[in-house]
Amino acid sequence: MTTTTPDTDVATVVRRYYATVADLAASEDDLRPLLDARLRVVEHPNAVTPRGATRDLAGTLAGFRAGKALLGEQSFEVHEVLTSGDRAAVRATWRGTVGVDAGPYRAGQELLAHVAALLTVRDGRVVHHETFDCYEPLP
Repeated sequence: MTTTTPDTDVATVVRRYYATVADLAASEDDLRPLLDARLRVVEHPNAVTPRGATRDLAGTLAGFRAGKALLGEQSFEVHEVLTSGDRAAVRATWRGTVGVDAGPYRAGQELLAHVAALLTVRDGRVVHHETFDCYEPLP
């Protein structure tokens, strides 16, 4: 019998987290094992979330579902993951194509953000994610 343990390498966990979030076919069951029950996500003010936001695990999963409902396509290109202990600094590019008309967004609209983020990973799970998303001008 083979016993598997979660990969606790910080860079590997962070890359898997971004890949899972970007995959519109991924389910909450795919994402949940990467997230600590005490998760805190801090999104600093940006063009899409002007007041910023702080989310716990439930709020993060709700946002994951909302993104899947709004977007027809999305991707994260992770350019760098720099680690020190349980911390990671990430530089990435996010691209999304709106799939349905919703609020100020129109189906087919392309969104692009340059992302800098700091994450803390413990026991193979993201426990803290602070993100600074710089969106290209919205139409």
